[in-house]
Amino acid sequence: MTLAANKLIMGSFTEFINSASETLAEELIASDAIFHVPGRTEPMRGPAGYIAIIAMMRNGFPDIRWTLEEMIAEGDKVAARFTMRGTHQGTFFGVPPTGKTIEVQAMNFYRLSGGRIIEERGQPDMLGLLQQIEAVSPA
Repeated sequence: MTLAANKLIMGSFTEFINSASETLAEELIASDAIFHVPGRTEPMRGPAGYIAIIAMMRNGFPDIRWTLEEMIAEGDKVAARFTMRGTHQGTFFGVPPTGKTIEVQAMNFYRLSGGRIIEERGQPDMLGLLQQIEAVSPA
């Protein structure tokens, strides 16, 4: 895949994660895709698995938005740095809503095939997020 094609896919993927569009999920995510999620022993799978990941985030942060800050692509792999922003308005990882706003970085690594995402390894700054909602004290 070309860098231009990867950029288009990642741009559409950013639109998908911000909208949770099932139509975009079906277009962008392979049915057998695997998503490695921090804190889970088993990966999430396919378009429905990714929609469940987004729902988990939206339960705690209904206004969450992801901004694709930069990406590097080589062959079938893409490394992307996102900034997540939102307001803690629902329970998240057992923490009741605080009304605090978050701004958290995430480094995600993707594998693409046939113009679709087939694997993601997500590495959000969970410690920073939990500190911003005052679930964990700063060091």
